[in-house]
Amino acid sequence: MVETKKLLWMVKKEWISLKRHPSRLFAIIVFPIIMILLFGYGMGGDLENLSIVVVAQDDGALTNNTLDIIKSMDIYHVMDIIDDPDDAKKMVDKGEVKAAIILPSNYDSNTNNQKAVTLYIDSSDQMATQTLVPTTEALFNEISAKQSAALTTSYSKVVTENATTNKDMITSSIDNVKSAIALQVNKIYGDIKYIDFLVPAVLAMTIMMSCMMGMGASISGERETGELARLFMTPTSVATVIGGKILGKLSVELIRALILLFAAIFLFGIIVKGGIPQTFVLLIFGALCFVGFGIMISATAKTQEDYAQMVMPFSMPMMFISGVFYPVETMPWIFQKLAYICPLTYLNDAMRAVMIQGRGLGDVWFDILVLVGFTLLFFILGVIRFDRDV
Repeated sequence: MVETKKLLWMVKKEWISLKRHPSRLFAIIVFPIIMILLFGYGMGGDLENLSIVVVAQDDGALTNNTLDIIKSMDIYHVMDIIDDPDDAKKMVDKGEVKAAIILPSNYDSNTNNQKAVTLYIDSSDQMATQTLVPTTEALFNEISAKQSAALTTSYSKVVTENATTNKDMITSSIDNVKSAIALQVNKIYGDIKYIDFLVPAVLAMTIMMSCMMGMGASISGERETGELARLFMTPTSVATVIGGKILGKLSVELIRALILLFAAIFLFGIIVKGGIPQTFVLLIFGALCFVGFGIMISATAKTQEDYAQMVMPFSMPMMFISGVFYPVETMPWIFQKLAYICPLTYLNDAMRAVMIQGRGLGDVWFDILVLVGFTLLFFILGVIRFDRDV
């Protein structure tokens, strides 16, 4: 038989326990709000303000009209308008812009010859490519149709004013300008499937989650069971304990990462263009960084439950705003800004650069430097805050 009074006391006990553990209470209140915001605004939004550069090699009404249309479209964020196609391609190659729209030198000339506009695009960003290519094709199809209509009207006026004009010649001329502008798409990394875009970030995310959650069991769990206290009864320094935990966890997670990497290669045919050794080095940097984060949080968490509640408000949002499943550009500007204070964003960027674009470690030095900076910060805070009195 249930004793109502004692039952209510048990409920009260749970709330008193929450009051004594502010981190749990904070996570219970704030975490659901964060998650609904991320699902509502951060998942699968429309791609807008994608950075591009436009090459205008001619000067005239058509060029000016085309530039005005491009600048008025929400999908494009025109970083610059230049006249050298090679400079524009270098900007795309370096990742400064997503694409270059190159207008030909004869763009404004009155000729029946087809004018070839080139879209030079970084296809490693698969979702941005899927948006930019059809939008740009539709744009120049529309401009071409308007040009054809204008020329048709002009020729019709000639026929009206000069009845002796050869109509066959006019009809032939009109047919020649029906496709006056053609768009050539140059995908610099070839056709990238969504799985190619996804796998590098999933590897990074898996390393993050396993390292961060694993440290809860390794330190907070041992503190809860008393194993850590018995360890500190021996003449062992804090640095030795933390160092041992780091190396042990790092070895486990790197084996896990290799298994994931080879599984992706054999199951999905993923091609690691930059090489497996370079990818493995990046995973080492990522594992060190997130093990450091786990050390920092577990330094003060008394139990595994405390640790889980403290780490979830960091780990779960990081998955959504760091561009794992969708590009950062799909999110509201505030989430885009937050993305660049998350270490996972830089690990994702480096992994995709090496695995998809075939870049070397020297090309992603900035991402590595940021990861090293985060690692040092987390380890320093973890050692300083570590409570030996367990």
